[in-house]
Amino acid sequence: MQPNQQAEALLEHLVSAVFLLDETLQITYANPAAEQLLAQSIKRLTGLRFDRLLEHTSLNFELIQKTLHSGHGFTDNEVTLVIDGQAVLVELTATPFYQRGLVYALVEMRQIDQQKKISQEIYQHAQQQAAKELVRGLAHEIKNPLGGLRGAAQLLEKQLPSAELKEFTEIIIEQADRLRNLVDRLLGPQCPGQQEIHNIHSVLEKVRRLVELTKGDNVKIKVDYDPSIPDFEMQQEQMQQAFLNILQNAVQALAETENGEIKIITRTVFQVTIHGQRFRLAAEIRIIDNGPGIPNELKDTLFYPMVTGREGGTGLGLSIAQNLINQHKGRIECNSWPTHTEFIIQLPLRK
Repeated sequence: MQPNQQAEALLEHLVSAVFLLDETLQITYANPAAEQLLAQSIKRLTGLRFDRLLEHTSLNFELIQKTLHSGHGFTDNEVTLVIDGQAVLVELTATPFYQRGLVYALVEMRQIDQQKKISQEIYQHAQQQAAKELVRGLAHEIKNPLGGLRGAAQLLEKQLPSAELKEFTEIIIEQADRLRNLVDRLLGPQCPGQQEIHNIHSVLEKVRRLVELTKGDNVKIKVDYDPSIPDFEMQQEQMQQAFLNILQNAVQALAETENGEIKIITRTVFQVTIHGQRFRLAAEIRIIDNGPGIPNELKDTLFYPMVTGREGGTGLGLSIAQNLINQHKGRIECNSWPTHTEFIIQLPLRK
């Protein structure tokens, strides 16, 4: 076997996707793993510009141009590629490759979706537990003096001679109650309560009807339900609250979008791992909107309490939703890029 044939045979057996790009970022070569990644054959890929094949990517293509001109390679440990509406996470390395007086960029991509999900789930769980403990501690510290403040205002109100002065104590009591409600929301329900057999689509339809009453005319809600999902045990009100928080977030994100659209999609998924446990069957609910997307600086802390990108928001909706879904042994994650934000909820049905 000739050296060139050996090199080609090795590339064809690599699990990493390998591309060869010219100075205009046109693909001149792609190995079988690259064809599989982009779901296109080498015949269709050859001659196409790599940057125009993707719906969205976090990759800075100027870095590849610099590799071509400077002769220095680079590595990006976490690049998001959106292919056919699906986000793929890869580790990318680009190095210069010289052939017949021309310079090419040799780009290698290795998918890291699963490893990233596992490490992110572990990291987020630890961070969320720490955040919850901190919030609970603060909430209890606030509630104690708040109760005393409200009680003192009630006693003072009884001693005041005129109704005009009582207006001030009423304000104190009203604001104390408002703060207590906020603290109660911060603490949130800590157990799923009495679970009963319910249909997930009935829950989603109740939530959809509620949101339909409050959304603007610029937002349309579409549903695509899988009727084969069996009824399963849940605390119905808590599940409604979780889905309502997510849908309300989507509506708020679309406030300034002219043709806003929210999709609610349900499917059954098989052989999934949730919080380290393997389940043969799970219900998957996807809530997708075509809003501006979640800012990069919020993505890693999206489900933390008090984290919000919206002016006037409390940052509690997603944190409460995640807490309620976790109590049902489920999982929630988010993929987002401009014009696409997708919340994926998986709820186990069978071990």
